[in-house]
Amino acid sequence: MTLIQGYLFRQIARPVVGACAALAGIGILSQTLEQLEFVVERGASLWVMVKLTTLAVPQLLSVILPIGLFVGALIALTRLQREQELIAAFAGGMTRWAAIRPAALLAVIVAALTLSINVAVQPWAQRAARDEAFAVRSDLAALLVEEGRFVKGPNGLTVYVQEIEQNGLLTNLFVHIDDGKSVSTWNATEARFSRIAGEPYLLLGQGSWQRYSSDGVLNHLQFDNHAFPLAAFMDEADQAVRYKPSDLYLPQLFAPSPQMMATAGTRGELTAEGHARLSAPLYALTAMAMALTAILGGAFSRTGYGLRVAKAAGAFLTVRIVGYGLVAAGAWNPWVNVLQYIVPIAAAAAALRLLFRALRPRRRKVGRRTAVLEASA
Repeated sequence: MTLIQGYLFRQIARPVVGACAALAGIGILSQTLEQLEFVVERGASLWVMVKLTTLAVPQLLSVILPIGLFVGALIALTRLQREQELIAAFAGGMTRWAAIRPAALLAVIVAALTLSINVAVQPWAQRAARDEAFAVRSDLAALLVEEGRFVKGPNGLTVYVQEIEQNGLLTNLFVHIDDGKSVSTWNATEARFSRIAGEPYLLLGQGSWQRYSSDGVLNHLQFDNHAFPLAAFMDEADQAVRYKPSDLYLPQLFAPSPQMMATAGTRGELTAEGHARLSAPLYALTAMAMALTAILGGAFSRTGYGLRVAKAAGAFLTVRIVGYGLVAAGAWNPWVNVLQYIVPIAAAAAALRLLFRALRPRRRKVGRRTAVLEASA
């Protein structure tokens, strides 16, 4: 890469990075607002919200990178063309392809980054986020405890807590169990949720237990410490994490096990998701090709390139929406998955054809001008 090509690469890369960062910030903000549910309704800590938001970033980047590349390239190329830096490079003997090469290299880098995220980073992050969200949703401390209120749980369980301290300590706990056969109550001065050998327990301290026997006699027991098991009050279906297609790796998508198909989706849905992961990086090439065509695919204009940019943006948006539609259609028609690769490649090829056709000198007009000059002479 020559000195001028390195300069062009930097001038295009900086707006691309800025556009991707801005779009990622908007996406992270929306994810943060969604994760507030765990803080407000589930009683999760702020660290859980930050962790879930961070783990959602790879999936956001796989969507944002081609769009950020398109927006940043348009900004950079518009400035370079308006300030006539590209014209100066051409006047210095730089060929058209040499001027386009830095932009093409940047598109390849973004495509490779998108592919690595889709293949390795996204499924890892999504699985970790799913496990973390499952731990929050299945945590009985969040499901059954609400300060100052009686909360009804499954299998006749009712829990009341007077106060929940910042360290998770429950004070003045009352538990009432009515399973239809017997009624028992537990109360403790303090308690804490914990897990023993992977099973959920409620560790009670300084409390008592009351239960009526079948003869109508009240049994009463006082204790200093007691581990109250909670597994009986959890649905077995909720004790296993149910992964979605976005959480699976490529081998699992293309060769799913029967258990995976029973929980994550049909074979067609998983296969369509796998092809979507592999074809998504191609949209980075499409984005750069359309951005180059929008700015360099026409005559120089001091008034701006608003119309051409609008046409390119509309074309890219249409192609991307069609791509998402093909993912949904591929779940039911396997042959449609081939179009997931053809559509972005065809769109990029069409844009490049328009670009190079616009860069060629128009022989007819040149010939006509020569004939007119000869006739006037």
